[in-house]
Amino acid sequence: MKRNNTPAAQTATQSARLWNREYIKVMTCNFLLFFAFYLLTPLLPLYLDEQFHADKDLIGLVLSGYVIATLLIRPFSGFVVDSFDRKRVLTLCFLFFFICFTGYIGAGTLLMFAIVRTLHGIPFGATTVANSTVAIDVLPSARRNEGIGYYGLSNNIAMAVAPSAGIYIYHATSDFSLLFWLSLALAFAGFLCSTTVKFPVRAKVEGKPKLSLDHFFLTKGWLLAVNICFFGLCWGVMSNYVAIYGKQELNITDGTGLFFMLLSTGLVISRLFGARSLRAGKMTRNATVGVLISLAGYGVFAFVGQPWAYYMAALLIGLGNGQMYPAFLNMFIAVARHDQRGTANSSILIAWDLGMGIGILLGGVIAENIGFGAAFHFVAFMQAAGALLFILATAAFFRRRRLDIPANPQQASDMHHS
Repeated sequence: MKRNNTPAAQTATQSARLWNREYIKVMTCNFLLFFAFYLLTPLLPLYLDEQFHADKDLIGLVLSGYVIATLLIRPFSGFVVDSFDRKRVLTLCFLFFFICFTGYIGAGTLLMFAIVRTLHGIPFGATTVANSTVAIDVLPSARRNEGIGYYGLSNNIAMAVAPSAGIYIYHATSDFSLLFWLSLALAFAGFLCSTTVKFPVRAKVEGKPKLSLDHFFLTKGWLLAVNICFFGLCWGVMSNYVAIYGKQELNITDGTGLFFMLLSTGLVISRLFGARSLRAGKMTRNATVGVLISLAGYGVFAFVGQPWAYYMAALLIGLGNGQMYPAFLNMFIAVARHDQRGTANSSILIAWDLGMGIGILLGGVIAENIGFGAAFHFVAFMQAAGALLFILATAAFFRRRRLDIPANPQQASDMHHS
């Protein structure tokens, strides 16, 4: 059957709806995935302490298992998503993600819980890659950049609301089993939703190499990956040590919830207002604005040392990352072939997770030997280094390697100046 290239058909393609039924389903799946996972996350240290009387070092070891598993599975997730039937991959990953919640309910020893938690990182890492790749597939090409920006709202909102909801339910009931069953139900709802998504037909790629490094990591975007690693490092230190820093340095004992609420508010607002620029192809402009706003946030946090700065920094960091991360994701996709979308998704997640892991490790070492103030001074310096790297090198690196084609002359002009 011939492709219809008439002006009317092209106009219809350009005006294709962003909020189509399949895109909404995929966003719903993503929301349920993150809500189910993060409903438990802030309460698991308390659960391990109360149920198994684990000490702090052991709690950290048990809970870090899923991060390692997630990081290890990312490269293979991109390869599998690009190489096999995406609906089957997504539904199978979501099924295993759902099943793992039964392990929390049945784990009677600390060792069993540690095994379940570590294994849960495998379907979590794989499902996030598969679902975000499917989101790209179901978006109309003319609205893809914009749609990718909006897609992140589903996990931003879930990560903002779920921890507070979990804490509220626990304080009201003191029942961990109820939370485990609730997460299980939400994950099952996400699995059912994933089975209803209708996938577009994917063109077969001729001459694709049978095995190459590009199956596991997007080598064409290596400098993008190095750059995003800097920002993941900063996020890792901030997200893990902000509560104890606020308590020890600023005497803020109950402000962590408000901090993360402001952070999430900034992420949501920034994604909403940045989507239009992404639609116009202004990826490097959005990224530049984002990294500079984040730099202001980390700078205020590290060098002002006042309670008002603590909360202002949360909003600024959220606003900056809400601009920066979707722009980087679009840049990864723009330098990848259409058969490498899964690899592009997994590559940015690998770089971000690696940066976070390094940040958590270095932040802890610096805080232990010098203090938390020094750890956040280090973060501000690393954010500045990442911003300079992007402005001086990565933006030009991206422009030379991008493969996407402008949809119209105006977008071509925007791309040239982005």
